[in-house]
Amino acid sequence: MVKYGILVISHGSRSEEWVRLVDEAVRAVRVPAGVPIYSSYLEIVEGRLIQDGITELEALGVTDMIVIPLFVSSGSTHIDEITYALGLKKEPQLPTDMEPFAIRARVHCTPPIDDDPIIAEIVYGKLRPLSERPEREIVLLVGHGSAEKGFHLAWRRGLERLAARVKALGGFAEADGAMLLPDQIKWKMNDWRRRRPDCQVLVAPLFLSEGYFTGQVIPERLEGYTYRYNGQALLPHAGISRWMERQIARVLDGNEMHEL
Repeated sequence: MVKYGILVISHGSRSEEWVRLVDEAVRAVRVPAGVPIYSSYLEIVEGRLIQDGITELEALGVTDMIVIPLFVSSGSTHIDEITYALGLKKEPQLPTDMEPFAIRARVHCTPPIDDDPIIAEIVYGKLRPLSERPEREIVLLVGHGSAEKGFHLAWRRGLERLAARVKALGGFAEADGAMLLPDQIKWKMNDWRRRRPDCQVLVAPLFLSEGYFTGQVIPERLEGYTYRYNGQALLPHAGISRWMERQIARVLDGNEMHEL
């Protein structure tokens, strides 16, 4: 007999507020009756790591595990090592010290956030209070990024597609993305200052929750430029729970997504 269970995986943080916001979003997910859901973390949150979640769900009789990687981009190197440790690929693309998990259940892994329309609506909703004349405004989405070959391209594609969605939603003059790794903000801001001096730049952090990157790193990288920024990350927002529900439905409806 098939019994589904849901394992949500996010990075983890030393900030209790960061963890609380993720846990609240997971608790708000509407799941079919009898389907357990567990919020797990890649690191730091002791007692709530990925193996802890696997063990608990299997103890409840789960035979088929829907894994939701709550990460911003499929270009995250963590996705590579997690899918390897879950047994979805023979070898990781990059070296990792992560050992394969002890797991008996069949794994159904969904894609991370990337350019999902629900996420575009969240980003736009948090940007909207900063906007006055969208036809003369440029949106810059800032994500963590990766300098690793292949992973960098996945980040780039996701940022570009999400920026295009946000541009269409708000009717902005332009929209694009920039990574912190490698540092692309200065190049992008200088380019716009030269080409579009008539436009105001609105900056949106593409991070799951607020913290060091949204509060310190991004403002430091933007020092000396004119821009508008409220530092609001994706959480808290009910849309994150709705996004997870849609990921779950894709598997339960037979539209499984294994390619990350």
